[in-house]
Formats: sequence, C-alpha cells, structure tokens
Amino acid sequence: MNILIEELPNDVEIDGIEYEINSDFRSCLRIILAFEDNDLAAIEKQMVLIDNLYKNKPNNLDQAIRQGIKFLNGGRNELEAGTDMRLYSFEKDAPFIMAAFKQTHGIDLDTANMHWWKFMTLFMDMGSETTFSNLVSLRKRVKTGKASKEERAAAREIADIFELPEIDNRTLEEREVDNEFVERFKRGKESRGK
Repeated sequence: MNILIEELPNDVEIDGIEYEINSDFRSCLRIILAFEDNDLAAIEKQMVLIDNLYKNKPNNLDQAIRQGIKFLNGGRNELEAGTDMRLYSFEKDAPFIMAAFKQTHGIDLDTANMHWWKFMTLFMDMGSETTFSNLVSLRKRVKTGKASKEERAAAREIADIFELPEIDNRTLEEREVDNEFVERFKRGKESRGK
C-alpha cells in the first residue's frame, strides 16, 4: 500500500467480513503499552488488542490478533529485519515523544486526532535536534558498542532515563514454572540455613 495515494485503512478483513477498527493512534498506543507491560500474560495482552482495536469483536480471535498485529505493523505481516534491538518505550519515553512531535512537526498530541499509520510515519521522522532522537541515538550507540567513553559515562549518569526494561514475552505457563522453581529454590536455601 502506498500511503501517499491510497486512503489509510479503517477496517480489516477477517474470514471475508470487514471489521471496523479504532485506527486512532491512542487506541493503538494502549495496545503497544499493554504489550510492554510485564505484569500482563500473553492472553491478557491479546485481549487488550481485541478490546481496543475492534469496534465489534470478531468471531475468529486468532485471525483478529494476526490482522491486528499486521495493522499495528503498518500493514506488514512481519517486523522488518534488524528491529529486535529495543531503543525506545512508548511508556518510558512518552514525555520526550510528545515534545518531539511538537518540536518537529508542530503537532500537539494532546489534542491531535491521527490515524495510527500517520502517527508512526511522523514518529519515525523526528528531528535530530530533539531530546527523544538524541536519547534513541545514544541508546543505539551504547547497545552496538559504538559509543565513546564519554557517551557511556553520560548514559550511566542518566540511567533512570536511559535504561529500558526488558519485555517479558513468556507465556503464563512459563512464568508459573519459573516462579515455582524460584520458590522451591528459596525454600531449599532457607532449610539449609537452619
């Protein structure tokens, strides 16, 4: 799809039926924030996607999730190669993103109504003079080992802003197994200490 000449989608097709979606960037950000939330299990994240993206709940939830993720990815089925390095967080970097939109594009996100794909297009083109872009650039240089000694020191000084939490993509069952192991380990350690 060429967003310059085609209308941005406001529905997706599932099993031959068109389902209207909430294409506003806020609805999509709620989904992204849920996927960043380590306190939610995978099934809970998927339900946040269904509840926030679809105006009417589709019958085929597996396909609805696939189509929802495709929509969030700008119409692509897969993430582009090389995008596995986490350089920003919509939760942690929210103030910097809001300021960068205003500084770069003159858009106040507090009052804007914008399609998700338009938001992402503008998001990927933030000005290099913004705090957000500089922070992302520093994170990338540190993670790829290309940061100077001074930049690494600066990153340590602003660790509360610089560091991003890892996203836990384990299933609920995997979490339960891990938690059970940790509990058994603690009990074993306590019994040895007596």
